Amino acid sequence: MARPEKDPKKDYLFRAVLSLESIEDCYHFFEDLCTIKELDDMAKRMWGARMLADNKVYTEITEATGLSTATISRINRCLKYGQDGYSSVLERLKEEDTASPEEEDHA
Repeated sequence: MARPEKDPKKDYLFRAVLSLESIEDCYHFFEDLCTIKELDDMAKRMWGARMLADNKVYTEITEATGLSTATISRINRCLKYGQDGYSSVLERLKEEDTASPEEEDHA
């Protein structure tokens, strides 16, 4: 898959994200940075990636998230052939999920 070109503006954005210290910080930052739809779309993609990693089928993912099969297919390609961005984050979150099962209630 093609990688986005690195530039100082993206570096600055990523440094900003890395500076966030809590879920509340994330809500404040991303609500300022993104439209409600953009934020919802990113959240749905992340949830779709989680469901794909849990071996859910496209129809289940579409019903649970509202994602199109084209978007689910793109996420699946990223999981299989991408830069391991989804995979590494999902692995970290899986470790956190086992440490804090109450997070599931917020899904």
